Amino acid sequence: MTKTIRAAIGGVALSALAATGALAQDVTLRLHQFLPQQSGVPANILQPWADRLEEQSSGRIAVEMFPAMSLGGAPPELIDQAIDGIADVIWTVVGYTPGRFPSTEVFELPFFVESAEAASCAYWTMFEERMAGTEFAEVKVLGTWVHGPGLLHTNTPVSTPADMQGLQIRGGSRLVNRLLEVLGATPVGLPVPGVPEALSQGVIDGTTVPWEVTPSIRLTELVTNHTEFTGPALYNLTFVLAMNRDTYESMPEDLRAIVDANSGLDFSMEAGRIQQSLDAAPREAAIAAGNNVIVLDEAQTQEWRDLAQPIYDEWVADMDGRGLDGQAMIDEARALMETCPAE
Repeated sequence: MTKTIRAAIGGVALSALAATGALAQDVTLRLHQFLPQQSGVPANILQPWADRLEEQSSGRIAVEMFPAMSLGGAPPELIDQAIDGIADVIWTVVGYTPGRFPSTEVFELPFFVESAEAASCAYWTMFEERMAGTEFAEVKVLGTWVHGPGLLHTNTPVSTPADMQGLQIRGGSRLVNRLLEVLGATPVGLPVPGVPEALSQGVIDGTTVPWEVTPSIRLTELVTNHTEFTGPALYNLTFVLAMNRDTYESMPEDLRAIVDANSGLDFSMEAGRIQQSLDAAPREAAIAAGNNVIVLDEAQTQEWRDLAQPIYDEWVADMDGRGLDGQAMIDEARALMETCPAE
């Protein structure tokens, strides 16, 4: 009888230890972001990233996806949700919080970025050097990247800056809104999920997004004119995939190593490359649907570049006023984009 009791007690103790070990070793991460799960980035970048963590940890890391702000709040709140632990991981447009992460804006300057992969490489390099311990000190940043060429999608054809006069155009960041202003349009600050309703109700006449976003917001059904530029893009937006610091630091060392192996320079470059590659199919679909895709040649694009040039001077002065060397950041970003690996 005594042996039976001892065996029972021992079994309970072992079960308790096993349960405690499982609790200590298994991690579930809640990933919150603003687009539907079937959209380009969630389906082609975030979900494969989550799948890699689960596979490489033999299931000890699970990632629960919360798309389209399903944990609550609005897109501009995502970065604070990561800081406060409302979500364990977030993906967001940095420009949704204007002026808060000013160094990232160097990659949002007009007619500056041609390759999303090269820019994402430069962005991560500058993040580690300039931003990790300052602007982003409150979160664990896992990836930094930009999308493919940003362009205009409008309800009337736009070929020259004069065609922008009087148009209400949605912009996705502080610098994009300033660019729209310089070009003669009225900028409307609005996260991308609000674009379909704003177009349907006539609140805006068009929007700035890359091609890859258009299917998720049915954009080519709502407007039929699209204006592309030769050379570096009209604009780009910057993104971060960021993690709550306490969540990261509380993970077992071997699981942190798996997160680290799927973060950083290579992941950022891959994300930028994938996001730009997602532009092709929606563009072809718009053409097949009979939409008007206007491609401005080098000379036509130069007229737009000339009008946008004062934004560089304004931005450098703004950065200098914040104690940052704006021109040095421009020069460094340009040099890095020329030397960063790109396929």
